[in-house]
Amino acid sequence: MRSLVVTVYLPALLFAVGQGAVIPVVALTATDLGATAAMATVVVALRGIGTMVFDVPAGSLVGRIGERRAMAAATALLAVALVGCILSPNAYVFAACMFVMGCGWAVWLLARLSYVSEVMPMHLRGRALSTLGGVQRIGNFIGPLVGAGAIALGGLDGAYLVHIVLAVAGWLVLVSVPDPHATSVPPHAHLPVAQVVRSHRHVFATAGVAAACLGVLRVSRIAIVPLWGERIGLDAAQVSLIFSFSSAVDMTLFYPVGLASDRFGRRAVAVPCLVLLALGFAWVPFTDSVATLAAAGVLMGIGNGLGSGIVMTLGADYAPPGARASFLGVWRLVSDVGQAGGPLVAAATIGLVGLGASSGVVAALGVAGAGIFLVALPPAHDDPEQAERT
Repeated sequence: MRSLVVTVYLPALLFAVGQGAVIPVVALTATDLGATAAMATVVVALRGIGTMVFDVPAGSLVGRIGERRAMAAATALLAVALVGCILSPNAYVFAACMFVMGCGWAVWLLARLSYVSEVMPMHLRGRALSTLGGVQRIGNFIGPLVGAGAIALGGLDGAYLVHIVLAVAGWLVLVSVPDPHATSVPPHAHLPVAQVVRSHRHVFATAGVAAACLGVLRVSRIAIVPLWGERIGLDAAQVSLIFSFSSAVDMTLFYPVGLASDRFGRRAVAVPCLVLLALGFAWVPFTDSVATLAAAGVLMGIGNGLGSGIVMTLGADYAPPGARASFLGVWRLVSDVGQAGGPLVAAATIGLVGLGASSGVVAALGVAGAGIFLVALPPAHDDPEQAERT
């Protein structure tokens, strides 16, 4: 894993810090350019939608030109999108730039996932990918602090400049450092999407659906916890403090979780991850103070931390050798449906059954996902691909 520090983790940290600097100011930039609050919400969602839409093309691109060239293309696309964000004359152009940014992120993330999947043996893969997930969490935690300093100096454009500089720096690290695994990474075989889906339909219909459920829970807490905090009379500072506690717990778990995943199997972390997240959501409607909501938030943080890198790890485990990129493109699309659809699920259930019951519905999705993982994932140390065939 030491060989991944410079080739994977340092560039990932730089990209994640840049992303973390930009995300908090997207809605503010949109409103500054004339967007209504509703339109600003759509603009925020467009980055995730761009990532989801481009997952499968990203897999094809990585499969055709390789990880390093794909990384260069992704960096260029991100830089163009970020410059476009700075120069946007109106909210519509800015929205298009956010979508393109999501496309660039899809390529970058899939290239790194494909590379780690190839070079790490299965007994180290859980640690390698949970660490990658942890690095992304740390970067997203640091990013807003760096962005705040840049905004103080240069306004909202400063956050986008931070992302440009760090994205280019990450790419320069990649191209300037020799790849210690260059001779061990075989060329990719490009497979048509229909063939990938047909050959691995059982995986996508079981573990893929459970991964999508996990995505729904992860993004729904960003909506439900603040809204419930407002319902019980908490102010914005108190809600932010709850998220800080939750994130701090989340970030500390990534390496122990990866170690447990490698020693005891993916099921040993995937099932508790969803169970604890579900319990946290089930608890939310019964909280009535900052202390009790914070306790529910910390429980969710523990659950989310137990899932550090688990979706990437499962994708790497199931991906067929030689055609990993094509498979991972479809796998990321299936799992990203939950990330993109989570806010819609939360909004729809809040409108239909109310805020408290909505939290219960999301909890039920978590229980369902945990049940699917419990049945679908193989016992410790078994090869998931072999389990799928049998």
